[in-house]
Amino acid sequence: MNTSTTLWQHQLAEAFSNVDSLCRYLELDPAHLPLLTDYKDFPLRVPRGFVDCMEKGNPADPLLRQVLPILDELQQFPGYSLDPVGDLDAVAHAGVIHKYQGRVLLITTGGCAVHCRYCFRRHFPYGDLQLSSQKINQAIDYIAGRNEISEVILSGGDPLLLNDTKLQQLLQAIAGISHVKRIRIHTRIPVVLPARINPDLLHILSSQSKQIIVVLHANHANELSGQVINACHSLKDIGVTLLNQSVLLKGVNDDSEVLCELSEKLFVANVLPYYLHCIDRAAGVKHFEITEQQAYGLLQRMQACLPGYLVPRLVKEQAGAAHKIRLG
Repeated sequence: MNTSTTLWQHQLAEAFSNVDSLCRYLELDPAHLPLLTDYKDFPLRVPRGFVDCMEKGNPADPLLRQVLPILDELQQFPGYSLDPVGDLDAVAHAGVIHKYQGRVLLITTGGCAVHCRYCFRRHFPYGDLQLSSQKINQAIDYIAGRNEISEVILSGGDPLLLNDTKLQQLLQAIAGISHVKRIRIHTRIPVVLPARINPDLLHILSSQSKQIIVVLHANHANELSGQVINACHSLKDIGVTLLNQSVLLKGVNDDSEVLCELSEKLFVANVLPYYLHCIDRAAGVKHFEITEQQAYGLLQRMQACLPGYLVPRLVKEQAGAAHKIRLG
């Protein structure tokens, strides 16, 4: 195993998993925060590099708010569910979600490098439905048997948590299906664990016969450190198409100036803003929600300040719909 591979795995192993330790590192007093003390069902996980982008001593830091378990998660509200976007109804095979025409999504793993508290799959039954090694051939057969599928989306969890061997085998298996034109990778890894974008991974991605699209997930400009920008440049240099999707989150990016700064900084990193999501109503995330009217107001102010190519599409996902619902 080479040094670059060891580095990202070491950083992942050293991620914060204890709230008290995280608070001490950020010079915060846990006694003064509305912390959720029992968070075993959805544990804290955040790499140190992402934490280093937070402002020490600031309990309202927008990056900290995304990862810190708080008591608001225990509140129950009508309309918030364990499966807010209808993933389970769209499971066509173990590890395969076939929701939209022409593309399928593979649940490659249940693991993530960071546990975002607003995650719409925080209650997903990964143990039963992720794409295990034994089920890969069945998933490939499912895709190969449907000529209308032109794009395969790797999701999870985070597909870039797969080791190089497993990731390469999966990509090669998909590439062997003639009617698949593109492989899309949805990942938070370049933002929270940029060391993963190492020469070995770049070689794997650059050697694929299919077009590779990487859809990042950044919500705030402060997430885009110099290391993150360099990782994005490395992906762009090998011909990967880079897009970003953000989630509108109260107390994080519900401000047009913050969103404009994010779009500008993404472009510096060779990433185009793609989607701006209204939050999916998973149980435990109500405290992050802003209204659709507020979201549309933010979009209008962004349109007044930015060129069109830097304005993401404002969308929401609706269970059972044939596509994402575009707002505004």
